[in-house]
Amino acid sequence: MVKRFFLAAAFLLAAVSVQAQQVLIPATPKLSATAYLLVDAVTGEVLVEHNADTQVEPASLTKLMTGYIVSSEIAQGRLGLNDMVNISVKAWRKGGSKMFVQEGTQVSVEDLLRGVIIQSGNDASIALAEHVAGSEEAFVDIMNQKAALLGMHNTVFKNSTGWPAEGHLTTARDQAIIARAVINDYPEHYGKYSEKYFSYNGINQANRNLLLYRDPSVDGLKTGSTDAAGYCLVASAKRDGMRLIAVVMGTASEAARATETQQLLSYGFRYYQTQPVYTAGEELRRTRVWAGQSDDVALGVADDLVLTIPRGSQGALEAKMHIDETIKAPVTQGQELGNLTIDLNGERLADVPLVAMEEVEQAGFFARLWSNIKLFFMGLFGLS
Repeated sequence: MVKRFFLAAAFLLAAVSVQAQQVLIPATPKLSATAYLLVDAVTGEVLVEHNADTQVEPASLTKLMTGYIVSSEIAQGRLGLNDMVNISVKAWRKGGSKMFVQEGTQVSVEDLLRGVIIQSGNDASIALAEHVAGSEEAFVDIMNQKAALLGMHNTVFKNSTGWPAEGHLTTARDQAIIARAVINDYPEHYGKYSEKYFSYNGINQANRNLLLYRDPSVDGLKTGSTDAAGYCLVASAKRDGMRLIAVVMGTASEAARATETQQLLSYGFRYYQTQPVYTAGEELRRTRVWAGQSDDVALGVADDLVLTIPRGSQGALEAKMHIDETIKAPVTQGQELGNLTIDLNGERLADVPLVAMEEVEQAGFFARLWSNIKLFFMGLFGLS
C-alpha cells in the first residue's frame, strides 16, 4: 500500500540537519569471564555481549527461576507468603549452601523465599519446590515449561537448586531473560533481592552479592558458584531512571565476579541512556479520512516507545511517519494506518505501527458518494 511520510515530532526535527553526525561509543570492556552480557532492563537492548549463547552451568543462578515460580504462584493466588511449608528429610539433608531448616518443622513461604534469595539455601529451594509441585522432580518440569515460555531456549533445568547435574545448563542471555522477568513481572517481591542479611534458626547470613555493599544503585539479583561453573553473578542497578542487568559467568573468584560485573554496569551507565520517545495514546498527527463522519483521525502508538541510545544522541534521532495514502471510513480505534520509524546514523532503532486513536464512522450515502467522486478525479489527475 502506498504511504506518505512525515517527520514525526518537533523535538526530532533537528535530525534533518545532523544526519551526518556520527555518535561514537568507546570499545566495550573485555572481561575475564567465560561469558557475559549487559542489557537495558526496560527495552531489552543488548549493550555488551560475549559468548552470550554459549551453554554453561548456572550453579545457584538456577534459584532465580525457583524464586520466579514461587512469585508467580503467589500472584495467582495459589500460594501465600504466610503459608506454612513442611520440611522434608530431602530438603534438610541437602548439602551446599543452606538456610538451616530442620526436618519435621514448618517454615513460612516468606522465610523460605528469603532463604532462597539471600542465603542461597538449597534446603529452602527444595522445600518450596516440594510444596508447590509435590516433588522437586515435578517442580523441575514447571521450571522448564516457564523457561520455554519466557524464551530461554538454551536453558535446561535438572533441579531447583543449581546442584551440578549432567545437562543442567543455561546461557548468559537466558539469565538476562529470567532477571528481566523477576524485575518486571513481580516487582512486589523484587525488594528481597537487595536485602543484605537474613537470620533464621539463630544463624545470620550475608548476601553473597558484594555489589550490594559497594554500590548503592545495585539492588539485586543472584550469585552462584561451583567448581565447574566458576563464580557467576546476575546483577541489576538503577541510576537516573535507567535500569541495567549485567550477567557474568565463569570468573575466577568471588571478588572477580563483583569487579567484572561493576565494569559492565559502569560502562553501560556512562555511555548509554534509556530515552522515552512517545507515550501510548499520545496524538502525534491528524490525517485525512474519506467518507467519514469526521474529516480526519488522530494517529499515535499503541504502546509506550522507549529506546536505549548513546548518551547525547537525542538530536541525531530521525523519526518518520509513513501513513497510508488513502484512508476510508469506517476506522476503528487501534486500527493500523501506517508505521513510525526511528533511525540513528542510518541504523533503524524502531519500526512500530501507527494506529487510530479514535473511531470514525461512515458518513451518509451522499457524503460517501461525493468523497468517492473526489477520490476518483484526484487519482485521475494525480492530485493529493
